[in-house]
Amino acid sequence: MVLPIRTDSSGRKALPEQPLPGGLGLTLQRGRVHELCGPARTALAALILAASEGPVIWIAPGWLPERLYPPGLRDLADPGRIIFARARRPEDLLWAMEEALRAGAAPIVLADLPAPPPLTPIRRLHLACEAGAEAARHRGRLAPLALVLTPEDGGAQGVESRWQMQAAPSASTLLESRSAWVMRRLRARMAPPAAWRLARDGGGLISAEPLP
Repeated sequence: MVLPIRTDSSGRKALPEQPLPGGLGLTLQRGRVHELCGPARTALAALILAASEGPVIWIAPGWLPERLYPPGLRDLADPGRIIFARARRPEDLLWAMEEALRAGAAPIVLADLPAPPPLTPIRRLHLACEAGAEAARHRGRLAPLALVLTPEDGGAQGVESRWQMQAAPSASTLLESRSAWVMRRLRARMAPPAAWRLARDGGGLISAEPLP
């Protein structure tokens, strides 16, 4: 898989960017923290994983009764690439994410958070991403991408971008082997808010179209 590479203001090559699903050229900047929110945020995370390569570290609260069922991700992404970690305390979620990012050992580090974190922890995660990007470069690996999953409309301060996803109603009342979502860009440093409808056919192909 060839990831898009852009240049910064000085003309130097920036970090490769991670494509978002749909083939519209939407990307997430590696070496930064991005927020995924909404009722279908887990599906969005899985679609991003499907468009990536290498191991994934997925950190989740260990004190909550809900559990992510790995085989349930199989239709969207390969659960065999995921290293699942469960934190015992709320403060351990961001600590574990920070340490994983700083090591630069995994191209994607994801944390499922019960609430949006404040600005200071996000700044620490950005710094950990920068250190991890340098560590990954020395090993010939991709810079880490940090994804925080938050409920409802999110609201983590200081993130590079915020994306929301929810299920979209089917266009037909017939039984269909496909899924559809509405993905919204709620916040980004270099782009305005926007929305797209994503559809996945029975063969797993994701298509996207802009919404007004």
